[in-house]
Amino acid sequence: MKKMKRILSMVLTVVLVFSLMTACGKKEETKEAAKDSASTEETTDTESTEATKNPVTLTTVSMHGGTDPNAGNYQAINEQFMAENSYITLEDDSQSADQDWKTKIAADFAVGNEPDVIQYFTDANASDVLAADKFVSIDEIKAEYPDYAKDTLDTALKAASNPDGVQRAVPTTGYWEGLFCNKDLFDKYGLELPTDWDKMTKAIETFKENDIVPIAVSLNNVPHYWVEFLMLSSAGPDGYAQVPTETPEDWAKGLSMFKTLRDMGAFPADTDTIDNELAGELFKNKQAAMQLDGSWYAGGVTDQDNTVVVAFPTIPGGKAQAGAMVGGISSGFYITKKAWEDPDKRDAAVKFVMAHTNKESVTKYWGGNGQAACAVDPLDTMTPLGVSGLEYSSAATSISSPTDARISQEAYNTLISGIVEVSTGAKDPKDLLKEVLEINNK
Repeated sequence: MKKMKRILSMVLTVVLVFSLMTACGKKEETKEAAKDSASTEETTDTESTEATKNPVTLTTVSMHGGTDPNAGNYQAINEQFMAENSYITLEDDSQSADQDWKTKIAADFAVGNEPDVIQYFTDANASDVLAADKFVSIDEIKAEYPDYAKDTLDTALKAASNPDGVQRAVPTTGYWEGLFCNKDLFDKYGLELPTDWDKMTKAIETFKENDIVPIAVSLNNVPHYWVEFLMLSSAGPDGYAQVPTETPEDWAKGLSMFKTLRDMGAFPADTDTIDNELAGELFKNKQAAMQLDGSWYAGGVTDQDNTVVVAFPTIPGGKAQAGAMVGGISSGFYITKKAWEDPDKRDAAVKFVMAHTNKESVTKYWGGNGQAACAVDPLDTMTPLGVSGLEYSSAATSISSPTDARISQEAYNTLISGIVEVSTGAKDPKDLLKEVLEINNK
C-alpha cells in the first residue's frame, strides 16, 4: 500500500512539472506574439502615415549639372531622398552655371516661373534674382523648423549672407585663404608658429639671419593675399567689409605694414620682379618659411607632412579677432516663397535642403578640398597638410570675402598695382586708396 502511494506521488509530481513547463512555454509564445504584433502595427502605422501624405512634385535646380565635379554626388543624394520619401517626386533641372544659365534663371524669376528649391549664387551675381524678392529667409524657416541648417557652421551661414545682409541660402562648400608654414624650418630654428605678431616678428628676424626667406611673395604680381589680410587684420571684419567713399584710416594702416615688413627684410630680395610661380617654388623648396595663399594651393605643396596652415596673426593695434579669415562661400540652397506658401511643398522643400546640407552630404561635396560649411571629420585619405587646412578653416572666427568682391575690377587693379610703391615708401597708402576709391565711385 505504501509502495502504491509513493508511485502515485511520483506520477503527480511529474504531471505538475510538465504542466508548469507547458504554461511557461505558452507565456513565452504569447510574449513573442505580442512583440510581433507590435512590430507589425508599427510598420503598418509608418506605411499608413506615408500613404496618407499627399503626393508632392518638387521642382529643383542646381549648379551641379554638366561636367560639374559634384554632379554625381548631387544625383545620388536626390535618389536617396526619393527612396526615403516615396511620396515626393523631384523634377530636377541642374545645369552648368554659365552666363546663359544665369540669364535663364533671372528670366524665370521675373515671370513667376521660379523653381521650389534652387542652389544659386549668394553674392552680387544673384542681384537680378534677389530683386524679385521670392526667397524665404532662414530666420523665417527656422521659426517653424528649428533644426533647419542645424549642421551648418554659424560662420558659414554668415559668409553666405546676401549683399543686403540677410541669410537666405544654406551653403555646402567654399574656399579659404591662410598662412602656409614650413613647420620643419620653424622646428629647426626653435621657433613657435606665428600665431601672434611677436612670434611673427621673431620668426622673420631669425629666418633672415639664417638666409631663409621669411615670406615668399611677389609684390609686383600677386600681393593680393597680403592686401586682404593686412586690411582685414587692421579694420576687423565689419570695417573691412564696407565699401567706403572716403579713405578708411584702418585700411591705410593695414597697407602701411607692407613697408614695415619690407624694412624688416621679410620679403625676397627680388620681390618686385619675380612672379607668383617663382615665389611659390621658394616656399615648396624650403627656401622660404611662409606663404599666404588659398586652399587650392595646398594640393601642389610637395611636403604634405611638414607643412601646416595657421591663422594670420593680428597686426599691432588691429581690430580683427584671432582666427579672422579671408574666404568665400558664393552659393547655397534657397527655398522660394512659391514652395513655402504651399503646405505640402513647404515640408518637402525643407527636407530636400536638409538632405543636401547635412554633415554627411556636405562631407561628400567637400571631399577634402576647400572649406566645408559643416564641422566635418577628416577623411582617411587626407594628408597632414589637408587635415591642418581643415582644422584651420573650421576654427575661423569670421569669414570675409576678398576686396575684389566689393569694388570694381578697375579699382581693384589700381590697388594691386600700387603695392610695390607703398612697400618702398614711394607712395602713401592713403593716396593709393584715395585713387582706388575715386575710380570705384565713378
